[in-house]
Amino acid sequence: MKKNLGVIPAVYPMPVLMVAAYDENGVPNVMNAAWGMICDTNKIALFIDEDHKTTQNILKTKAFTVSIADVKSVEAADFFGIATGNKMPDKFAKSGCKQERGEFVNAPVIDEFPVCMECELSSVVDTDDMYAIVGKIVNVKADEEVVTDGKIDPARLNALIFDQFSSGYYVCGEKVAQAWNAGAALMKQAKKK
Repeated sequence: MKKNLGVIPAVYPMPVLMVAAYDENGVPNVMNAAWGMICDTNKIALFIDEDHKTTQNILKTKAFTVSIADVKSVEAADFFGIATGNKMPDKFAKSGCKQERGEFVNAPVIDEFPVCMECELSSVVDTDDMYAIVGKIVNVKADEEVVTDGKIDPARLNALIFDQFSSGYYVCGEKVAQAWNAGAALMKQAKKK
């Protein structure tokens, strides 16, 4: 029997995304964002507040990167979530992380995170119900150790996932079925009815 829990953000898992952008002086800022998702084959939507330092940087430079945090980078990833660039302008320098300018966009690629999407600002969605930054993905970079046969390998990536129920980080990676195949027998049976 199910138990009523009230109104909570009950989506699991959530990604642990590192959103990075330069300010007008070329100083990098990075934030940890769990509320983001691919919204087209070449677009990503980030549901982040307008008042974040990173958001303001994106609006000024029209470019940003989105990286996937992994188990090896959990300390840096969490730091970028608890430190705010609005109160700690040298937050990136204090993290000890390293960065290089993206090849395709004017935004930082953070060395410590194994997968990085270079994005151009595509649009801003600002309604009574949501504020979202939508980016056009112009390139994806990945460390060689997380790539198998030219594709990102989730088992090797050890991507962090965020648990909104108890504010924990977990690792994903075990494949349990093949998408668009696991339900094939049910589909075949449904077509007979």
